[in-house]
Amino acid sequence: MHPARFRALAPAFSLFAMGGVAAADEASKGKLAFNNSCRTCHAMDAGDHRLGPSLHGIVGREAGSVEGYPFSSALERATFVWDEEKLDKFIESPDQVLTGHKMKPYGGMADAEERKEIIAFLKTLN
Repeated sequence: MHPARFRALAPAFSLFAMGGVAAADEASKGKLAFNNSCRTCHAMDAGDHRLGPSLHGIVGREAGSVEGYPFSSALERATFVWDEEKLDKFIESPDQVLTGHKMKPYGGMADAEERKEIIAFLKTLN
């Protein structure tokens, strides 16, 4: 590539690189938030079920579909996929998304930024 052409594209490359750094930073913050808020009941490794199911691969997965975990009948009957929007709503207020789940006494997380960070982290577990 001609040096002048490279200099012209450098700002675009920088923005692209910063976007990757920002996403990595958000996922790092999300891991901390996950550890502080979710890890007591949920694991990150596939098949490592605790009080709650492993959250490995949750983004894009059908609700209540992990092998080897005894889901509530409400989650077994659920007909949705865990996408970012559904996860955000569920982490915010599980009862508003699905009644009859087993996430008691967890009542939800009001902080939208923290939920966003956790979801960014969960996406790295796929």
